Amino acid sequence: MCENGTPAPSQSRLFVSIGVTSNEPPVKGFKQLGYNAAMKRFAVCLLAVLPLGAAKLSLTDIFQIQTASLPQISPDGKHIVYQRNFADVITDKRYSNLWIINFDGTGDHPLTTGKFRDGDARWSPDGSQLAFTSDRGGSSQVWRMWVDSGQTAVVTNLTSEPASLNWSPDGKWISFVAHVAEPARKIADVPAPPEGAKWADPPKVIDKLVYRFNGAGYLKPGYAQVFVVAAEGGAERQISQGKYQHGGIGFNASEPIWSNDGKSLIMSANRHDNYELEPRNTEIYEFRVADGTAKALTTRNGPDNGSALSPDGNWIAYTGYDEKLQGYQVTKLYVMKRDGSESRMVTVTFDRDVQAPRWAPDGKSIYFTSDDHGDTALYSSSLDGVVKKFAGNVASSLSSYAGGAAFTIAKNGNYAATYGTPSIPGDIAVGTLGSASLKPITAVNAGLLAGRELGPVEEIDYESSKDHRKMQGWIIKPPDFDASKKYPLILEIHGGPFANYGDRFDIEKQLMAARGYVVLYTNPRGSTSYGAEFGNLIHHAYPGDDFYDLNSGVDAVIAKGYIDPNRLYVTGGSGGGVLTCWVIGHTTRFKAAVPTYPVINWYSFVLTSDIGNWTSKTWFPGLPWDNVENYEKRSLLSVVKNVKTPTMVMTGEADYRTPISDSEQYYQALKLLGIEAVMVRVPEEPHGISVRPSHHMEKVAYIIGWFEQHK
Repeated sequence: MCENGTPAPSQSRLFVSIGVTSNEPPVKGFKQLGYNAAMKRFAVCLLAVLPLGAAKLSLTDIFQIQTASLPQISPDGKHIVYQRNFADVITDKRYSNLWIINFDGTGDHPLTTGKFRDGDARWSPDGSQLAFTSDRGGSSQVWRMWVDSGQTAVVTNLTSEPASLNWSPDGKWISFVAHVAEPARKIADVPAPPEGAKWADPPKVIDKLVYRFNGAGYLKPGYAQVFVVAAEGGAERQISQGKYQHGGIGFNASEPIWSNDGKSLIMSANRHDNYELEPRNTEIYEFRVADGTAKALTTRNGPDNGSALSPDGNWIAYTGYDEKLQGYQVTKLYVMKRDGSESRMVTVTFDRDVQAPRWAPDGKSIYFTSDDHGDTALYSSSLDGVVKKFAGNVASSLSSYAGGAAFTIAKNGNYAATYGTPSIPGDIAVGTLGSASLKPITAVNAGLLAGRELGPVEEIDYESSKDHRKMQGWIIKPPDFDASKKYPLILEIHGGPFANYGDRFDIEKQLMAARGYVVLYTNPRGSTSYGAEFGNLIHHAYPGDDFYDLNSGVDAVIAKGYIDPNRLYVTGGSGGGVLTCWVIGHTTRFKAAVPTYPVINWYSFVLTSDIGNWTSKTWFPGLPWDNVENYEKRSLLSVVKNVKTPTMVMTGEADYRTPISDSEQYYQALKLLGIEAVMVRVPEEPHGISVRPSHHMEKVAYIIGWFEQHK
């Protein structure tokens, strides 16, 4: 019997960790990691509570959906370690454990268990061990695991969280990035409180342009630095020096990779003195492990990121572009010699963004991910720039907003990648270089989705009424859709604005469809995955003509005959919140609207957002006071007087990307105009409102609830 009194399923053995299930027993050594304790604590017996017949998704399924991400294939190509992400309904938090599976899809089982955040796993060069990060000891540290036995040992004793792990070629050292604290700037000498007194917290002294960041909050004084530590443990040694950010949340940098001789670490970072004013101007650097000497291998103005070393160690592949201060620029693939000489662009004619380059084992080509028409896929490029697509649906995300793809290649040409479709939230798939087949080998949501009927997804192509440009979108219908009926329609708009929707699972939209709505989501002008010209149609002109792209999509779905034109609704987050407010400022056709975490006043956005230091130069012609007319005509306050639509605005109180002050301005403006309006403030949530699963659930519930109050 389960602890809740329900009968335990007898048809199969069910091995359970916190929030995850498997039909495989744990390997040796798991007892010390809490496997047996996990089984006791999680005695809910998932199979016993599944409905006998398929049901629609419910809000509480947000706690049940899992994703598989960040695969790492072993050097011999036989095993894949991946991160399994889950939520816990009791603590209302998100966690991750490490799992391992054979390349042929057998033997899927956990390496770690429990309500911890385990991740960033990396194989040792000989494939016998893993380095990973975990907070299972109370704070996040670098850990080491012997794969055969499951035995673990903590390697570091840090006061800040490590990230970006990598092994040295000889397996003796582990590199990582961590924050090094510095004292805050001192302004005045203040008397200390007398013994036993409880004075208020002292003031915070801020002297940085970037002093807070979405998801991280107010940043502690100090800098992210590169370290190495002996794999067997001991004192960490700082390699990088200087008052520069070599990684960390909010600062552009790639993970350090080791040179073949183990004498250097190579990474991208911004070590220019004006790095706060020009945050995208990164370079590829070589850091000598012996003495920390830093040498810039690139010098151009623009981002140089994602470095990858060729198998022979003689070439570096990397990505970037020459900064033109455009809203959107296509990221290209480059190669250069190990010393930084002979740099050249490889993907000259490929008009899509190159991400995460990886060398083929023979060094004759480079593999990468890219988005094309909303599909994240794997591509290869020869060194003379011939690009070929060979595997699609390489995505892993609970939202269809951007792909979140990752992949990894072994020496024998086997590879593993994340995998997702409109009905698969996120799994791991494998393939062999040279073959177009991509085989999913995990099914982390098979049990849950076997008992749920999802809304069918179909692609829609239509023309914009503005200039007859072709637009791409997707429709989700209710699971029990009947073409003879009339359904309410929700237009859901993506953020970015330079991002894309595509063939990916989206639990928020599926939950809307489960409540009887047809959901339309499209890629209006400015979306990525369609090339530089399409992406820059909104350069210095956002929001603007994208209204016509979105409105034409609504017309195209209505023309199909199953939409009630009197029950149209609109919502979107971030940049989608911007366009939601822009749409209702240009039409009264929608019965209700919900902009979530929008920008309302671009003037205040530049002066309060964590990314105002570069958006003022790329999204706008310059600073607000020098370009007042441009800022004003794009402000949502410029069209708020036209709004007649009942509107609910929702934002997290810890959102530093589109700070809640903008939502307050819009709410107040609507109230002053006598428009029905509600403001929903979500405590402690940053941009996206999904850190706490319950808040994510409430976000969707409130959007649907507002629409249902305005039938």
